[in-house]
Amino acid sequence: MKLARLFRAQDLAWLLFVGALLWGLPETNYNATILIIVIGAFQVIEPRLNLFASRRGQFFSVSVKLILSYLLVGYTHTFDSPLWSIFLVPLVAAATFFEFTAVVIVTLIASASYFSFVLLVPNTYVLPPDLYSVLSLRVSFFAIIAFVVFEQARAKRQEMERTREANKNLQQAQVSLRRSERLAALGQLTAGLAHELRNPLGTIKASAEMLNQGTVLAKPQVMKEMASYIESEVDRMNSLITSFLNFARPLEIHPVMADLQETVSDVIRRLPAGKGVAVTESIGAEARHFVFDPVTLSIALSNLVQNAVQASPAGTTVRVNAKKSGEEVEITVEDEGEGISPQNLENIFNPFFTTKAEGVGLGLAIVSKIIDEHHGKITAASTAGQGTVFRITLPFACEI
Repeated sequence: MKLARLFRAQDLAWLLFVGALLWGLPETNYNATILIIVIGAFQVIEPRLNLFASRRGQFFSVSVKLILSYLLVGYTHTFDSPLWSIFLVPLVAAATFFEFTAVVIVTLIASASYFSFVLLVPNTYVLPPDLYSVLSLRVSFFAIIAFVVFEQARAKRQEMERTREANKNLQQAQVSLRRSERLAALGQLTAGLAHELRNPLGTIKASAEMLNQGTVLAKPQVMKEMASYIESEVDRMNSLITSFLNFARPLEIHPVMADLQETVSDVIRRLPAGKGVAVTESIGAEARHFVFDPVTLSIALSNLVQNAVQASPAGTTVRVNAKKSGEEVEITVEDEGEGISPQNLENIFNPFFTTKAEGVGLGLAIVSKIIDEHHGKITAASTAGQGTVFRITLPFACEI
């Protein structure tokens, strides 16, 4: 992987190109040899330097390539050089990066540079009669290749601009969707909280009405019972509101390089005893150490394991397994209980959904929220009479 980042495919192409030029030189020419090596080295080094990433840097790069190309042609028989097409290197670079006017200017400079060799011919040398026709034909190749590359590069830039604009619109749509989802969730939470508060408020009201009756004042035992009802319902409301606030407040995770084995072992160690259900763990070696928030993930796993224990009959086993799968860590919590009905399975992660008489219905919703903040996923599969499997997938490589 590191070698691939250091040495790229285009580097090999340039090395092969330089080798072909050196091998194809018709005669020994040390100046040309040095220039060919310099041109190849510049092409390999240029993409790695931030100096050439800016617009000014690109102009400098094309200028260097023009100069090197001019010198190479000049040292190899000038206008009669077999390497006259080396001028295409700066032309293609200009057509790739610049707009039309700049491409025309670079093409004119390259063409004029090539024609300028005619002016350097000694007066005693007789020019071939078809020289200007040949030079004009070669320069026409400069122009057409520069134009074709420019058109392709411009089409690519326009496509990238459209893609950026589409991504920007998509991000705005996602932000709007998340805002709508938050408002919808807030409405759902509010409705759920109101529903959950109605029952204890009804009990408190009924108890208060009985305490106001004159006949009850003479019965201390009844008064004590009514007061205990009020106290227990107030405690229930306080617990409900606390759970609601814990779920509603923004969740902050602090991912660090942690040991999943220690996190799972700690969750199992803190389980209440006495249910008669065994809990086992199996954490693969490759899945032990990766980046996650051990505090919040411990809360999520604790909820899942406790639910699995509560759903399992005595004498069965709850299994917590983890393994590395590709670029993800897969954690499963599996029980041997009665399972979850298909109609309930669709709603188990919704706030205030519960099948327990004393449940609030926020446990699995909090688990789902924690996993989402880890950029992971949680799913559930259940078979009636055989048990339920909760499956968590977390990215193995997460930014700290």
